[in-house]
Parts: sequence; structure tokens; C-alpha cells
Amino acid sequence: MKERILTEEIMKQFRCSLLEEEKSCATVEKYIRDVSAFKAFASNGKICKGTVIAYKQKLMDRGYAVRSVNSMLASLNSLFRFLNWADCKIKAAKVQRQIYCSEEKELTKAEYIRLCRAAKEKRNERLYLILQTICGTGIRVSELKHITVEAVRRGEAVVSLKGKTRTVFIVKELQKKLLCYAEKRKISTGCIFVTRTGKALSRTNIWREMKSLCKAAGVDPKKVFPHNLRHLFARTFYNIEKDIAKLADILGHASIETTRIYIISTGAEHRRKMENMRLIL
Repeated sequence: MKERILTEEIMKQFRCSLLEEEKSCATVEKYIRDVSAFKAFASNGKICKGTVIAYKQKLMDRGYAVRSVNSMLASLNSLFRFLNWADCKIKAAKVQRQIYCSEEKELTKAEYIRLCRAAKEKRNERLYLILQTICGTGIRVSELKHITVEAVRRGEAVVSLKGKTRTVFIVKELQKKLLCYAEKRKISTGCIFVTRTGKALSRTNIWREMKSLCKAAGVDPKKVFPHNLRHLFARTFYNIEKDIAKLADILGHASIETTRIYIISTGAEHRRKMENMRLIL
């Protein structure tokens, strides 16, 4: 059998393959980061199934969450498929489906409102509207670039990501706020949320600005990041509609299993439901 060693040339070819599959830039970087970590573990030695099993065990021993381990292994399996190293592919670690989430991680509607008020009090109108746009539409922070003046006037944005295209509706109240903001900033076309130089805002900038609100809003910083606004949208929508398939389409999820993660309740809520069953005499 030919020696199996991960070289820099193989890494370059793998990156090109991911780009040809139209993976998002963030996904490509994540795959390359995961494969690079495995490459460092293998220390440029020969790779076999045993090497991969040992790496999986190392990740588990270091205390990584099972979902994180499985995400890293998925990146490796993608590489092995690309290289036709089928015998190196490895099974995901088994994980029981989570039925409720930690209250320490869930952003509540009340906390979201306090964050918005804090942004307004700091006179950061751009951030004030970014919070409402993500939470009011359920888009990813990377999809904010699709919120253009033209899209807001139509009341809907066409979002393309990961090879999929979906329509995101913009409710009338948000539509009015965004058009008023664009008019004040003299933004007549294109992306609404831009820097002073006209460039689209980066994820890092938005994340940092959100964290700066925590103290004034009285919200735990561990709860404050853009994706948690998307989770709040999902839970709120599901509590009204109870239609997980429709929610998956709105969020742009390829699998309903991903959507399930977004709508799990907190332990306290789960406990209340059990108390309301009144099965203890």
C-alpha cells in the first residue's frame, strides 16, 4: 500500500476541492483548520485507521464536547473521501439527543430587549438595528450583507449561502426603521450595514460591539453573540407556529435535526412542564 502522508500540496488540493463544491469561506477555513490540527497530531507520519482512532481518543480525553469532536471528525472524513482513503474514515462519537439547554447559554427575550435599549442609550443606532434585524428575521450574521436598500424596499431579501437560496421576509416595522436609517446615512443603494468607509461590517466588529453592551444591559457576556439572536428568533417562531419543517426552511437548514437544536427549551422550562403533568399523587 502506498504511504499515506498529508503534505502541503494535498492540503492545497483539498482546499480547492472544497471551493469547487461551493462551500462557504467560513466552512472551508473550518475544514482546513480541523485537518491541519490532525496533520500536526500525525507529525507528518504515515496515516492509517489507527492514527485516526488515536486522534479521536485524544480529543475525547482533552474534554472536547462530543458535538465538537464529531464536527472535527466530519472534516477528516471529508478529506478521506477526497483522497479515496475510505478505510481511514471514522465513526462519529455517540451522543444522546439533548432535550433541554442550559439557562446559562440561552438569551431570553427580556435580555434581548435590554441589549437593544443599551445600544439605543449609547446612541449606536447601527448596532440597535443590527440586533433587531438578526433577531427579527432569523438570518445569520454573515447574511447581513443581503440586507440592502433594494431588499428592504421590497420587504424581502434573497439570501444565497452554502449553495442554497431562500427568501427572507422583512416585517413592516423593521422595514420602516431600516429605510429611515439608510436615508439619514445617505445610503441610497446596496448594503445598509456598512463602516464609515462603505465596507460591509465584519463578524468580529459586530461581535465586539455586542459584547460592549453587556454591562449596561445587565446580561451575561456568555449569552451575547450574534448566533444567539438567531436562536431566539427560532424559539419564538416555533412557540407560535409549532412547525419545525417550516422553521427549517426559514432558517436555511438542510436538516431538521439542526433545527431541533435551536428550539430546545431550558431545564427550568422542562421542569415546569413536568410539574404541570401532575402525575405525583
